[in-house]
Amino acid sequence: MIWESFGAAVLGLALSWVALRSLADRLPAGRAVYLTGTLGALFGAYLTHAALGPGHVLATLIGAVSVGAVTLSLLIRPRGRRLARSAAAQ
Repeated sequence: MIWESFGAAVLGLALSWVALRSLADRLPAGRAVYLTGTLGALFGAYLTHAALGPGHVLATLIGAVSVGAVTLSLLIRPRGRRLARSAAAQ
């Protein structure tokens, strides 16, 4: 389980790095992206390991990358649209 966690954290960091390289203008600060990718991958590894049990290292890492990618996708902002202030804030 320790190696699965370490592998998931490394994969989450790598996934975050790729996301920052390709979508830098649409993501928040790098620290938030790295933290989200790593924690998402660790949660995905935990979830997959709990569902499948021990002995499924490759499936656990695939689950880690999948959940990490989903959590990173929640950070992506729309392109070219500026957020308008609400009527209550004006």
